[in-house]
Amino acid sequence: MEKDASNDFTFAKSSALKFPVTFRISQFEGNRKPRSYTEVIDNPDLQFSGLQQPTLSDLYVTCQLLADNKPLSIAYRTAFKAFKTNYIWNEWITLPIKYCDLPLSSQITFTVWDLEGPQSATPVGGSTFRLFGKKGTLRRGKHRLYLWPGVEADGSVDSKTPSKTDIKDEMGRLEKLVKKYERGDLPKNDWLDKLAFRRMEEVHAAEAKRSEHFFLYIDLPRFDFPIVFSEPESTNLASIMSNHPTVPPNPTAVLGSFLSSDTSLWQIVDPEVARENPVEDKHRRLVRSHRSGALDRELKPSAGDRDELAVILDYASTQPLSSEEKDLVWKYRFYLTRDKRGLTKFLKSVTWRDTSEVKQAVEILLPQWTDIETDDALELLGPEMQDSRVRNFAVKQLSRADDDDLLLYLLQLLQALKFENSAGESRSARSGGGATPHEDSGLADFLIDRAVRNPVLGNRFHWYLMVEVALEDKQVAKVFGKVWYKFMEKVKKSDKGTERTELMKRQGDLLSTLAKRAKELKASKDARPKKIERLRAFVADPKNGLCTMAPLPLPLNATYEVIGINPDKVSVFKSSLSPILLYFNCSDGSEFPVIFKDGDDMRQDQLVIQLFTLMDRLLRKENLDLKLSPYAVLATGPSQGMAQYVQSMTIAAIVNQHETLLNYLRAHNPDEGSVGTAGIKKVVLDTFVRSCAGYSVMTYILGVGDRHLDNLLLAPDGHFFHVDFGYILGRDPKPFPPDVKICPEMIDAMGPAEFIRFQNLCITAFTILRKSANLILNLMTLMADANIPDIKSRGVHEQLQSKFGLDSTEEEAIKQFESLLTRSSAYHNFLDKIHGLAQYWRS
Repeated sequence: MEKDASNDFTFAKSSALKFPVTFRISQFEGNRKPRSYTEVIDNPDLQFSGLQQPTLSDLYVTCQLLADNKPLSIAYRTAFKAFKTNYIWNEWITLPIKYCDLPLSSQITFTVWDLEGPQSATPVGGSTFRLFGKKGTLRRGKHRLYLWPGVEADGSVDSKTPSKTDIKDEMGRLEKLVKKYERGDLPKNDWLDKLAFRRMEEVHAAEAKRSEHFFLYIDLPRFDFPIVFSEPESTNLASIMSNHPTVPPNPTAVLGSFLSSDTSLWQIVDPEVARENPVEDKHRRLVRSHRSGALDRELKPSAGDRDELAVILDYASTQPLSSEEKDLVWKYRFYLTRDKRGLTKFLKSVTWRDTSEVKQAVEILLPQWTDIETDDALELLGPEMQDSRVRNFAVKQLSRADDDDLLLYLLQLLQALKFENSAGESRSARSGGGATPHEDSGLADFLIDRAVRNPVLGNRFHWYLMVEVALEDKQVAKVFGKVWYKFMEKVKKSDKGTERTELMKRQGDLLSTLAKRAKELKASKDARPKKIERLRAFVADPKNGLCTMAPLPLPLNATYEVIGINPDKVSVFKSSLSPILLYFNCSDGSEFPVIFKDGDDMRQDQLVIQLFTLMDRLLRKENLDLKLSPYAVLATGPSQGMAQYVQSMTIAAIVNQHETLLNYLRAHNPDEGSVGTAGIKKVVLDTFVRSCAGYSVMTYILGVGDRHLDNLLLAPDGHFFHVDFGYILGRDPKPFPPDVKICPEMIDAMGPAEFIRFQNLCITAFTILRKSANLILNLMTLMADANIPDIKSRGVHEQLQSKFGLDSTEEEAIKQFESLLTRSSAYHNFLDKIHGLAQYWRS
């Protein structure tokens, strides 16, 4: 170690490092495109490639240390790992050479491989990484290596696969800043750093999604000081020979003898580690023994096995089964056919590469299985299920649902068509053809038939398809374009088909007119009063066909028939996007206020409101009415949509004008003769407490973030609700957000007695919704490829499982939620913590 004048270390010599070279292979990132059908036809073995499968490939990494075009170690390979959502190894590699023995030209080659066929592998990309930088310092910390696609790392002195390139992107810039931060070159601020790193994760996910390049992330040891290259002062070989007076004259033999005596320097790489263990496969076949199927029909579980099966059937839909659990389910498969919860677990226990098992499962057991619930049918339509016969069974089960239930799941069922397509292709590849084409799939036909029969359902189906067709992903747009064309063809042939087609066209014209006007207002530099004046004049002008119109189903809610827009009530909100407020006149004499936005992606809000509506229905089925009022939302394009406007005030505005929520409610609903309701009508206070409880639980489950007093609203009749769902599943721009969103103004308005009732309602609602956790999990799984940012780049399953406490017993989960409720509300410490909570909610 070198010291300066003050006896502080400033750097260390590499010759002083007496421990072996170690690094960690972290993860692979890159969007790989499947082989074209022409290539697969030319080389049929490519159909078995991991790249062609709907699940993640079994990638592995090989690495080797070299210097001056000569290997210094054997090639190492990462262990087999079954990837679920990302290619993450996090595997440490230790090489049989010490840092002190490294030459200055040392470099490590990294090559990512994928299985191309039954006994062959192909390089995904390779990279050559130099261990010492330009100034002779040993590299340390996290590094992002560029992978040259389709080639193996060469490891030569003048490498054609260098890890550094001239590619400049946002993530590369941020990583340089992180290295400066880790070195201490940038000042640290804990709460601000937490926000910055969270934002970096989002940028990283977005960059990885659209990047066309491959990258491999590695981690090197983080030394306290810079390590400068230095030649060792003496050779180990000389010291060995001096300690061995009887050594043979050949130095190579001496060195070989020395290395062979240290067994820790060598690793044996098994090239078949990623293949199926033949012993385990033989064991599975013996345990399951297809020939004993006749005996299995009468097999009944013992008391112990019955208890174990009950535990397995209660597993969350996202929980994998162990090999022992799969064998147990398979053993009692005929017994389980009478249990509606058993089908999804049974299908998970099937070995889908075994044609005998698949034939027995799909052709014998599936037809005799009892009817299953909707949540299980949705699970069978997810990305994991590839067999089209099983998917068709799920569609038949869904056909028992009424139109109201189908409307509630329609958004997810439409997304399931993407998995239907991959299922058909996968089965076609396995069987050599004969799979159901996508446009004739059972799910697509089922949805089209129901949408044709019910105009309200058909209206929502039409606009969901319009959004998908308008996406930038041309492949997805083509798939849904075929479904939309087939839907419109069937509509034309139905009763009043011409009239329905014309109504849909007029809806499109209405939205185009509104979008054009919204764009003009957003681009205008006029003051808000001037914008409102111009908009009212535009609506009132008969030439524009907005003030009065022929009866038209409202796109947002087709049960309402509108005949025009009231120009006197039209307004423009104070916002950068200038949303428009429209009051539609309905044919029954009522009004339907709507907010129209252009330039804002409303698909995430649409999803959250749909789940709120579902939860409200689940609670009502258990006779718990929490007075919820989820307003209607419809995305009519990737950056356009409508939302129902509810007459209300934000909590911020109420506090500003009335000081307290009680004063606001009392001003609209006075009842001087009431007892214990602070002079407010009892039904209004009851509505307030119940709706606060409902939204507190629902926003907790979905992890809604960015809550402040401007997106919490209260209607004059006591209905409390949330708006603006740009942050969900745990994302929040504020530091240390509370788990359960309860602001001090809500607690103050309830008072001690009503607050206790509020807590009891929250716990009851959480208990009810937890019973339907699988339904919510499966709905979110179907949205995985919907291009909604907060779902695409985050661990949805982990978030929801944590919220529901699915890894705990019901009693433990309720107790945990109760503690979060108490901690978030902080009622008993209200006076001590009011200042901190108020700062959070007002920020």
